[in-house]
Amino acid sequence: MATTRDIKNGVVLLENGKRMKVLEFLHVKPGKGGAFIRTKLRDIQSGKVVEKKINAGSKIELIRIDAKEMQYLYKDGDSYVFMDSQTYDQINVLAEIIGDKINFLKPGQNVDILFDGTLIIDIRLPAHVNLEVRHTEPGERGNTATGATKPATVETDYVVNVPLFIDSGDVLKIDTRSGEYIERTRS
Repeated sequence: MATTRDIKNGVVLLENGKRMKVLEFLHVKPGKGGAFIRTKLRDIQSGKVVEKKINAGSKIELIRIDAKEMQYLYKDGDSYVFMDSQTYDQINVLAEIIGDKINFLKPGQNVDILFDGTLIIDIRLPAHVNLEVRHTEPGERGNTATGATKPATVETDYVVNVPLFIDSGDVLKIDTRSGEYIERTRS
């Protein structure tokens, strides 16, 4: 059995019969009393986020998560269809499981689907994705010394702030964790 030492961001643990994903954790050692771990947990079934204190050194039950690389194909109503590249089996993943990560998914892209047995828990994206700019306003000439930015809509309909020199048709490298522009890439 695991202890609080094994808590990390993204780990799934069993808490009161519910699968809870650790979003954030902080080890706290107050001047008086014992140390504890302050966690922010998301219930995988309901999506509800709760904060919980766990005494340092307490036993916790971690859930073993399996990851399988799958290819995103298309949106089908309120779910998204992924295909196993080895067996060609297709699965539907509900929109609430994917959440805001859909802003960085484009058809044909490979991602890891995280499973607990047969239950889909989450998807894991690569750290960076390359997306093409579909629309942005032209930058004003001579206004580059200030480090100003402008909004740009990429091929997944996600809006990101970019430097003024970015034009429609450019391919951008975007950080999937923060959603921020990193650099313009060569396509």
